[in-house]
Amino acid sequence: MTDRLPELPRIEVDRDIAAAAEMPDDLDANVFGPYAVPDPARRRRAGFVYLAGAVIVAAGIGFGLPSGMWLMVAALLVITAYHQVAGVHLAVREADALTAANQTTDFPVGHASAQLGFEGWRARPIWNVLVFSADDPPSQRGLVRVDARSGEVVDQYSEAI
Repeated sequence: MTDRLPELPRIEVDRDIAAAAEMPDDLDANVFGPYAVPDPARRRRAGFVYLAGAVIVAAGIGFGLPSGMWLMVAALLVITAYHQVAGVHLAVREADALTAANQTTDFPVGHASAQLGFEGWRARPIWNVLVFSADDPPSQRGLVRVDARSGEVVDQYSEAI
């Protein structure tokens, strides 16, 4: 089962303008299409790989590997457990984080950018949204941190430029 994300609005540069500006392919959205941040729940799959490794090493011990390899089995099981705990589902996507940041700031937002970060030993996903006021040039900027699991605003900071 594949998770298909809805087509989100994106910045599009006309092909003629991109060609005239000699825009490199890695910056041209017309070449690659929209980008979606992968769900951190994929870490759980990696945890299953480590679990399979632990089972293989444990079976190898039964076939004559040194008994000290139990330390490797234990280490692989600890890594498996971490991946299962840290592999949380990303319930709030970038567009939702941008909306939450726009509603939180005390100024009308013009340009904004969201980046996914992780906090703490459990790698809690947090959207860091950088916002600028809508006036030209912007007179205020701010940083809004949104929990990517619940959508709650964790922290907010704004200042005059």
